[in-house]
Amino acid sequence: MIVDAHNHPDWHGHDLDRFLANMDRYGIQKTWLFTWECPIDEFDPAYNNVLANARDSDGPVPFSRVLSYAERAPERFVLGYAPDPRRPDAIDRLEAAVAIHGVRACGEIKLRMMFDNRDAVRLYRYCGEKSLPVTVHIDYEFDRESRYPRPNYWYGGGIEAFERAVAECPETVFIGHAPGFWAHISGDDKQTKESYPDGSVVPGGKIVEMFRTYDNLYADLSAGSGLGALNRDHAFAVDFLTEFQDRLLFGRDYFDDRLRSLLEELDIASEVRKKIFRDNALKLEKAAAAAAGDTD
Repeated sequence: MIVDAHNHPDWHGHDLDRFLANMDRYGIQKTWLFTWECPIDEFDPAYNNVLANARDSDGPVPFSRVLSYAERAPERFVLGYAPDPRRPDAIDRLEAAVAIHGVRACGEIKLRMMFDNRDAVRLYRYCGEKSLPVTVHIDYEFDRESRYPRPNYWYGGGIEAFERAVAECPETVFIGHAPGFWAHISGDDKQTKESYPDGSVVPGGKIVEMFRTYDNLYADLSAGSGLGALNRDHAFAVDFLTEFQDRLLFGRDYFDDRLRSLLEELDIASEVRKKIFRDNALKLEKAAAAAAGDTD
């Protein structure tokens, strides 16, 4: 069994039928399906060509689309929902989604907001109470040589703001994701210069330090950022996957099979592979279900 712990409805040209066919093709039994709720002026317009709902008032991937998929194929999806924490009703919205629709994860948070924003911390603490893992997207600021609609697109405020949130909410599981997170697998300080750094991993990577410091830090290996981080140095990747085997999740954030292929090729123990492919995700799902009173 494989669990894809990071994907989105209507993403990159995939409606429900194409989505399910893709899951079947690659042996994925279950997918964590995430929203992306943010103000219209906060997401990069480049996403318009891969999103069916880019102009929706709740953001480019509203909860209504996640719910639509889960209602039609409930056995294949785990519901994720991340309301914009700056909304006055954010916690109320999430609480209702947990109680009524069985949401089991808070994701994806991808906003032009420092991750230790005080409203966000309140939301994280609610997630800790409900055992909802929180998936966050970090992107650093790069010069796009444009002025409008924005000169650049960053999300999260960098690893420092994220670490402050992780440290302040030890009861909450955080799942790191995206270029601004995975660039820190290496200590070469390329995160503000390249979205997808390559080259051998240099000792002293910030996320390695954070994994060793914070038991509530997890990560998904999704997208080009997670795959690229592992591909930088296969010997290091084996050590990294082995050391943190209990807190890493398989995820795609797309519809290819490259990550699974790499994990099958790397010289890691079968038990490590099993945890990454499914067991760690199932553990988090089970904790969220128990907190919600679901004993099935």
